[in-house]
Amino acid sequence: MIYADHAATTMLSNQAKEAMLPWLCEEYGNPSTLYSLARNPRKAIADARAIIAEAIEADPDEILFTSCGTESDNWALLGTTLRFPHQRKRIITSCIEHHAILHTCGFLEKLGYEVVYLPVDHSGSIKESDLRNAINDDTVLVSIMYANNEIGTIEPVWEYSRIAHEHGVLFHTDAVQIMGHEHVRVHTIDVDMLSASAHKFNGPKGVGFLYLKKGTPIEPLLHGGGQEKGMRSGTENVAAIVGMAVALQEHMQSIDEEQQYLEGLRHRLICGLHSASLDFTVNGAEKHVPGSISISFRGVEGEMLLHRLDLMGIAVATGSACNSKDTVLSHVIKAIAVPEAYAKGTIRITLGMDNDEEQVDKIVAALRRILTRSL
Repeated sequence: MIYADHAATTMLSNQAKEAMLPWLCEEYGNPSTLYSLARNPRKAIADARAIIAEAIEADPDEILFTSCGTESDNWALLGTTLRFPHQRKRIITSCIEHHAILHTCGFLEKLGYEVVYLPVDHSGSIKESDLRNAINDDTVLVSIMYANNEIGTIEPVWEYSRIAHEHGVLFHTDAVQIMGHEHVRVHTIDVDMLSASAHKFNGPKGVGFLYLKKGTPIEPLLHGGGQEKGMRSGTENVAAIVGMAVALQEHMQSIDEEQQYLEGLRHRLICGLHSASLDFTVNGAEKHVPGSISISFRGVEGEMLLHRLDLMGIAVATGSACNSKDTVLSHVIKAIAVPEAYAKGTIRITLGMDNDEEQVDKIVAALRRILTRSL
């Protein structure tokens, strides 16, 4: 199997797995208890929090553990609006956000909130002027993703956060797709909240974190035992938290080399498709997540390509993995106005460190074989 869908999920790294094992077996103590069996788990959580904080240049007290990126996104939006229940009622986001943001915004609209969905250009970027014009005295939050999960476009969130803060508005970014693959420095980009998920950077599934800048007003969503300084109740998943920290640290230690390697593979794949004289367009911006490629082929169905590639032992996606069963044209592809002749033939190939040039060449050969027979 050639796995080329790393934007959907990644394999748990060996280092993360080994680091997790003790906390799944002999070190099973509940970190919230007071006896000695809890001492090591409690310290493991504190150490993991410090590692993650260092990776994004935050303070450990600004890292709050969650169950996933979706929970972090929900918490950022719902927790902020709950903090100002009868005051500001406008939220601003983009039309190409992950459904964890879009569906939460839809829920808030049912509660009486106004949501402004900013349009994007053909590369998936919003205009700063559109953001400025959308902010008014009733705006409580701006949430713009750091990198798009379908087309890989990296947004200049540092510019968007500056605009929001000029108007006294909080700023959140969904960084799920970029964490572990680019240098993320929270004080440089100056965000108030940031969401991340471990399984996107070779950590375990079922764990993520929310960066919450000191002093940012937010309400808890989960109430109970008062874990995470009373902000997120529920017994901590020690093994997953440790695995997430180890996986992120592992990536950050070699991030520049990884970027160069993945961009080399991406370039090879695109050049190979051109050499095969296939009719396609590459979607997204010049600044993108390393190894991420959204490609639209003329006159074919992306779903057909996905299934044919799967039969040939190659795993890719047609769009967001969270919505891959849906054959309706992706909201992202619609928003960036991919030409009709190409739009339905969109697939997403996201390469990882476990891919190599030979595998890339096999992907190109497979696409050439499928497409020349289909046309």
